[in-house]
Amino acid sequence: MDGTAIDRFDISRFEAGRTRLASLAYRLLGSATDAEDAVQDAFLRWQAADRQRIEVPEAWLTKVVTNLCLDRLRSAQARRERAVGAWLPEPLLDGDPMLGPADTFEQRESVSLAVLTLMERLSPLERAVYLLREAFSYRHSEIAEILGITESASQQHLHRARRRIAAGRRGGGEAAPASARRIVEEFLAAASSGRTERLVALLTDDATAVSDANGAGPAETLVRYGTPQRIAAMARAGFRPTPAKRRLVGGTPSVHYAVVNGAPAILFTLGDQVIGAVTFDLADGRIATVRGIGTPARLRRLTEAWRRHRPDPPLIARW
Repeated sequence: MDGTAIDRFDISRFEAGRTRLASLAYRLLGSATDAEDAVQDAFLRWQAADRQRIEVPEAWLTKVVTNLCLDRLRSAQARRERAVGAWLPEPLLDGDPMLGPADTFEQRESVSLAVLTLMERLSPLERAVYLLREAFSYRHSEIAEILGITESASQQHLHRARRRIAAGRRGGGEAAPASARRIVEEFLAAASSGRTERLVALLTDDATAVSDANGAGPAETLVRYGTPQRIAAMARAGFRPTPAKRRLVGGTPSVHYAVVNGAPAILFTLGDQVIGAVTFDLADGRIATVRGIGTPARLRRLTEAWRRHRPDPPLIARW
């Protein structure tokens, strides 16, 4: 096999694992853009390496991507950007390959916006161990090799990570798709018509809401609402269409139901552009968390997926 053929073969080996690597990087970083950058950096290292000496390419690449992501999480810039409580993950539309494996509850939960947010409470090593074990089923011996730690340390990191995730998890398990859609449609109808009592009834007693304020102001600025009554007031104001809002977005959006990171969501679209997303975490048949995401950079990949998607008829054709 000549050099060109070897290069083509090695590139094809990398491409065969690209989706899995991107899924791991996304779970670690919570950002599709940063995940793509990490995978591309891994590709450059793969090209520069003596590939004939790499016995198990999958293990080598997993180690490289994981450690590139850990370097990013440990950087001073990342610590500023991701101050606890002042950061939202990048949402992904159902079916996006970057969401990765979804065969088990643990795999599906690990890519939910709720758990991606909770993982901000973990150290970078705890996060890596938790994801490698829970989402990708690596053994502790393999995790120890990837991260350069002992098996005992890997087990301890996993124990702490599970405890911290469990402490922040909202109960209720997975909602049936039809039930989740019904609850979100009721929320939209109540918010659009200003029915405060119905909105409050749809929320858990300890419901919370957070919004990135459509990217207005500093990127790290989030607006938070902490009681059902305040969330209801926010929803009434936010979901009521006005001429001023239409001028601000440059037209008359439509409103669609979608599944984002495994959870029910409402998307505001203008043409083939997603201009806003509202995602919901459910607990025992009610809404526990509402997230409003409007920063264009955070909606880039979701918009790209939406353009390839065949949506159901809109819930509101002209908002």
